[in-house]
Amino acid sequence: MIVGLRGRIEYKEPSFVHIDVEGVVYEVFISLQSFSALSDDNIKLFTSHIVREDAQLLYGFVELGEKKLFERLIKINGVGPKVAMAICSTYTPSQFATVINNKDLNGVKKVPGIGPKSAGRILVELAGFDEELLQNSSESSQSASISQATEALEALGFKKDKISKALSSCRSDDTASLVKEALKLLQTI
Repeated sequence: MIVGLRGRIEYKEPSFVHIDVEGVVYEVFISLQSFSALSDDNIKLFTSHIVREDAQLLYGFVELGEKKLFERLIKINGVGPKVAMAICSTYTPSQFATVINNKDLNGVKKVPGIGPKSAGRILVELAGFDEELLQNSSESSQSASISQATEALEALGFKKDKISKALSSCRSDDTASLVKEALKLLQTI
């Protein structure tokens, strides 16, 4: 089982990288989140090694929280590695924790390849997993701010799906700024 790689990038595209590890080059599929986090040629990736009858595939992640999300998603019936990578490409672990916490069906359906039935199954299977994602995420302080902003906006009478949509567009880090920014966006929705 290969759980991580450290090496030099030989070639990269948004969906995969070739990593040279001491002369052996591995093809590792990555999410768009991980692709945007790749800054230099020397990298370390957490990997998930999937062995199938016809292939051995490596999926790589810059963040451990993203790897844990991926591995939890592929355990859900009907969710394979491609759909799990689509979720990881669409949302950071903390953003997806907010989607799970808000039971935002439309937020899950935004991911390419997920319909209403699959979205519902994912939300049911991942109930309570949002807490674990927030604990493992390096963005936990931002996630706490998002959670507090969500509660404040709910108290003002806004619906969860609209709150989630607005907060996913916000760039602020602290709770007060998030609420202000979201309120401006919610007036236009």
